[in-house]
Amino acid sequence: MDNLESTFQGPILYLAVAWAAITVVFMALMIWRTLLTSHEDDQIFLSKGEDYMAREQRELIAKITRLARPILTTGIASGGLLLLMVGMYVYQGLKHF
Repeated sequence: MDNLESTFQGPILYLAVAWAAITVVFMALMIWRTLLTSHEDDQIFLSKGEDYMAREQRELIAKITRLARPILTTGIASGGLLLLMVGMYVYQGLKHF
């Protein structure tokens, strides 16, 4: 247990907290996108009186499209922080080897 406590102190602790927060946001965005896409229809056969359904589908697709950039950004940030933490952990291990 002392080894774990000595590993997660200083900059690695702050990186781990930042990584956890960004990963939670990333997962929440992924879940939100999944919920939105579950309401999306592949094909809609509409008569002239059902234009509101087509408008709802266009709005839904616009929401899904707007989520793409935040999902990509948080995913890259989460992966980058994870790689940075692993690199710092390996560096500390090699330094004390």
